[in-house]
Amino acid sequence: MSNDAPVTFLTQDAYDRLATELEQLSTTGREEIAKRIEAAREEGDLKENGGYHAAKDEQGKQEARIRTLQHLLKTATVSEAPESTGIVEPGTVVTAVVAGGEEVFLLGNREIAANSKLDVYSEASPLGAAILGLKEGEETSYTAPNGRQISVKVVKVETYAGQ
Repeated sequence: MSNDAPVTFLTQDAYDRLATELEQLSTTGREEIAKRIEAAREEGDLKENGGYHAAKDEQGKQEARIRTLQHLLKTATVSEAPESTGIVEPGTVVTAVVAGGEEVFLLGNREIAANSKLDVYSEASPLGAAILGLKEGEETSYTAPNGRQISVKVVKVETYAGQ
């Protein structure tokens, strides 16, 4: 892993919630899925056994989530949301005019705002990368995945309060 990989910021609340989820998935979650697979296996022919295949598929998704959580919790920086200085940085709430329409969103990892109605853009997304480091009032543009140039003006940068 490169040393210049972006650091993921998590609030203590988000970190604790994810650590609890990881613990549950790694213990009782794994036990429950193993029991479901075993019960389905006992039904006989695995080729035609929808319950078995559904349980195996769920197991794969659960293991992927466990790996994601392990990596995130291992590499994240846990702190309070950064105090806004009017500069776009991970963990700030940004009000911006994007392609002519005003949007309010959190810049950072979607896990921070899991219980929030805020949209979340990763700092690695095209929009996030374009505005990272900009000050209130500054403008830029970025290339959307469809190839279009999208204009962006940062209107306001606020401290994330956890809503």
